[in-house]
Amino acid sequence: MSIRNNRTTTTSGVKDKYRTFLFRKLLILEVSVLVLILLIVWSVSIGAAGLSFGEVTLALLGRFFHSITVPEFNYSIVWDSRMPRVMLAVLAGMGLSVSGVLMQGITGNPLVSPFTLGVSSAAALGASIAILFGVPLFVQFSETYVIILTAFMFCIVSTLLVFLLSRIKSSSATTLVLAGTALNYFYSAITSVLHYFASEEDLMAMVHWTFGTFTGVTWSEVAVVSVVLLICMPLCFKEVWNLNAMTAGGDEVARSLGVNVGRVRTISVVLSSLITATVISFTGVIGFVCLVAPHLARYVIGSDHRFLLPLAATFGAMLTVGSDVVGRIVLEPIILPVSIVVSFVGVPLFIYMISTNRTDFWK
Repeated sequence: MSIRNNRTTTTSGVKDKYRTFLFRKLLILEVSVLVLILLIVWSVSIGAAGLSFGEVTLALLGRFFHSITVPEFNYSIVWDSRMPRVMLAVLAGMGLSVSGVLMQGITGNPLVSPFTLGVSSAAALGASIAILFGVPLFVQFSETYVIILTAFMFCIVSTLLVFLLSRIKSSSATTLVLAGTALNYFYSAITSVLHYFASEEDLMAMVHWTFGTFTGVTWSEVAVVSVVLLICMPLCFKEVWNLNAMTAGGDEVARSLGVNVGRVRTISVVLSSLITATVISFTGVIGFVCLVAPHLARYVIGSDHRFLLPLAATFGAMLTVGSDVVGRIVLEPIILPVSIVVSFVGVPLFIYMISTNRTDFWK
């Protein structure tokens, strides 16, 4: 009888601890989402029109609650001019961060990101070719969309090449990273040659594209990125238990638990590359988000991918939106590229994590 009571007490204690565990994790996620929402409203309120935080809030709510009266000028400024920019920043941060978590999970390497596979350098090469030569196949599109389509196609082709090269010997994480690194340097070399022979005007356009920006964004671009993320994100979350197994014990332990490591790695690379290719085709290269947001999320919530993925997505969105705000106000009217601001913000955060002796958060 006493043994049964002890078992009941132990089971009850475990359940209570798990409920507390879930409560803390969910509370962190809820607070981070709330902070992101406030950051979005603040970002929309910044601009030459000088709308207040309250006016922006009313304009945002007026879209969904017709009983709220909003001046036409405020409504137009918020929804037509500023929201597309902010929404693309949110989507870009989420997509790049989740892609970083996937790549680090399947390789077990905290320094790996989608850009390790050469995606960013392939996109830069594609954009440089489109700017320098144009692409007759897409003559019916505007120059902007020619650059976007070319950059996207180069990203996809680069991913396929990485797969082919990695399978010459095996499909391990090491060969995947080595193949991506080799192609990364190759694309960068070709891009440098194009820069060397480009005219001053074309060179300026090429370099500007690599900086990354959310300027001139339209709702149609936001819609394209949204559709890709809506398709890919659920597939990413479907792999959380497999990623937990691969991160906790490596490939061998994951296989012993019944995980098809090759399938998980292939799916993760495809999803990560597709998301990254879509985002940077519209925004330009914004690379550091893939590294800093996943590490910050691990630092706060741990390595359980059930909570790591959504928190990394939220932190990534906060990072891109916040960096865009800083880039717009720090040297106004000059707008600093997002990638530069992200790097300035991310490096101190990394140094802080190291200085507080929390380097074991990866494990």
